[in-house]
Amino acid sequence: MLDEPRAGRLAAWGNALFAGLVAPDDAATRAVGADSVHRVVDLPGESGPVGLTLAFGRLRALGAVGLRIALPRPGHPLGLCGPPEFNAAALDAEEAVLASGAGVGLVPEVREAGPAGDVLTEVVWRCLAVRQAPPADVPTLGEAERELAEVLRDATEELTRLDVAGAGPMALARLEAYRARMERGRQVLAPGYPPRAVRVLELAQRVGALVEIAAETEPGAAVSAGQMVLREGVLRPVERAARRARVAAYNAYAEELERQRG
Repeated sequence: MLDEPRAGRLAAWGNALFAGLVAPDDAATRAVGADSVHRVVDLPGESGPVGLTLAFGRLRALGAVGLRIALPRPGHPLGLCGPPEFNAAALDAEEAVLASGAGVGLVPEVREAGPAGDVLTEVVWRCLAVRQAPPADVPTLGEAERELAEVLRDATEELTRLDVAGAGPMALARLEAYRARMERGRQVLAPGYPPRAVRVLELAQRVGALVEIAAETEPGAAVSAGQMVLREGVLRPVERAARRARVAAYNAYAEELERQRG
């Protein structure tokens, strides 16, 4: 969960471009990240696949005023707004980008090739029509921050009370080591995002990583099936809150751009 979702990178740097804070080629390069190449297909007005630089320009020409993200899971259509075809594709990919004002969304298809240690990753963003409707279950930054703090406190207390493996000092040490590795060379969000969005995203990433670590069994721990069920029940709302917070953070800039444009 400390890893940045591709939809998040694309939306963050696209928003920075729309705000005039970065150059088109720079935005495209940062959106691609460590992948080999990103292309967009089925974009209105284009007959074939195009690179991100051209795609950003085309989205603006279509009326896009900001980019939002969705991070849906089965039973939780977080950030989606329909129609069913788009929702199904986004749910399968577990992420998507919505271009506010343009009536389209982008869903990634990831293709990898090559031997271990030298894998080339190509991402094809498929453009689909979306409804101009409020996205599902997306909180404000303030709501997301409060919710995350509350569920994290409650979950920590419950896991400690249950003495469930995966919630002890070893898990916390692994989290700190994981965070330190990921911090090297990583920029949170793109230029222009409000400090609160950065703070909420950092917290959501750390909480998400803690969920993944706490869901594992520490070496030598004897964990019963009942304990595993209890642990999953405690961690489920925490993971959900972390995803909601991530979406709120990435979407904060698009909401601000839309407010400025009236």
